[in-house]
Amino acid sequence: MNLHRPTVLILSSDPAFARAVTEAWPRNAETPEFTLLEEDLSRDLRRDTYDLAVADARSPQKREAFTEALTAAGKPAIVIHSDDLQSLCSTHGPVVWLHRESESWPALLGLVGREILRRCQSEFRSRESERIRAAAQAEATLGRYMAEMRHTTSNALTSILGNAELLLLEPGLPATVMAQADTIRNMALRLHEVFQRFSSIEKELNVAARESVKETANSRAATA
Repeated sequence: MNLHRPTVLILSSDPAFARAVTEAWPRNAETPEFTLLEEDLSRDLRRDTYDLAVADARSPQKREAFTEALTAAGKPAIVIHSDDLQSLCSTHGPVVWLHRESESWPALLGLVGREILRRCQSEFRSRESERIRAAAQAEATLGRYMAEMRHTTSNALTSILGNAELLLLEPGLPATVMAQADTIRNMALRLHEVFQRFSSIEKELNVAARESVKETANSRAATA
């Protein structure tokens, strides 16, 4: 589920039912997108194509078939049924059953559906925050490793560069050897420039971190 308008899948062959479902949501920024699917196609539901399903079950057989298919898909769903159950609203796994007991069922559908979508969005944001935090930790670990290895690598590059310079000063070397030594020197210089940039970035990050700490302290002092 992405942080965009969620998708409500309507499983019904009745245009009046689909219209009642769409009208259950107020027209605002939180209004979901609606997709109508013939009820006979409910066996092949793809969980990545919708965020909430609303099924029109006008008989016990349809209710059971919808419940089986929607439970297997594993996404939140609301089944509007007409069979003789005791409660107006009950749950079965990810499926909520609402009884078509009175004309107020679309209003109850809207309330339950909006709450389900809000919870889905909240869970998605939580998972996304955890993913971003894990990625940031991995990048921070890599950054620390590169910072630790910078000095060792710089020393190795200095040695390579020095030896390449000595080879270039050696008289009587073949032209191919001179060309190879020159390539080694140039590549060592380029790598040295890269690591110098790493050093500059590290200093910039340290300055930014100190400024952030200072701003936080000033803000707290002002608040106090």
